[in-house]
Amino acid sequence: MDKSILFDPFISPNPLANEIKVENLNPDYMFISHGHDDHVADAIAIAKQSDCCCIGSWETEGWLNAHEINNTHSMNIGGKWAFDFGVLKITHAVHSSSFSSGHPGGSPMGCVIQNTESCFYYSGDTALHMDMQLIPKRFKLDLAFLPIGDNYTMDIDDAIQASTLIDCNTIIGMHYDTFAPIEINRDEAIERFRKQGKTLILPKIGEQIVL
Repeated sequence: MDKSILFDPFISPNPLANEIKVENLNPDYMFISHGHDDHVADAIAIAKQSDCCCIGSWETEGWLNAHEINNTHSMNIGGKWAFDFGVLKITHAVHSSSFSSGHPGGSPMGCVIQNTESCFYYSGDTALHMDMQLIPKRFKLDLAFLPIGDNYTMDIDDAIQASTLIDCNTIIGMHYDTFAPIEINRDEAIERFRKQGKTLILPKIGEQIVL
């Protein structure tokens, strides 16, 4: 069964995504890793127009409920749940989390999603941490989404190390170029991964890739 999952929607305030129309987004599910504005800016609007099931921390569920979003499923670090798109396992992320409204953000998180077709890791915003080495003990990853922008999260070198810890050589980079402190040299980043026998994919905004 084909299902669409939207992760951490930051679109309308993002000048890099000005060709993406929020009103056209109707996912079946939304995963919110933490409460910072650059991850939830369009969450309420999209949840209301699509009635998608919103997955996040217990505190994130409370924030959504306060905005009259009730199609929610709260989770926490270490928990898993079998959805109709596959099993989602919540993973640890080393970061911070709060909503600009003052509502508590709970623990930042990532997830592994596994079904009969594929298995991938979405780290959320995070530093490099040793818990990552636990993931391949449980899952054989096909690909992983890792931040590479530095300053607020891992940098490129840490992401290369993280890919080794999770035993996954196909990485989709995220959390880069949106703000001045996290701008990167894309060609250099790709080459540094290549020299380590790894593939870094940096899709253009709006680009569809098939893996």
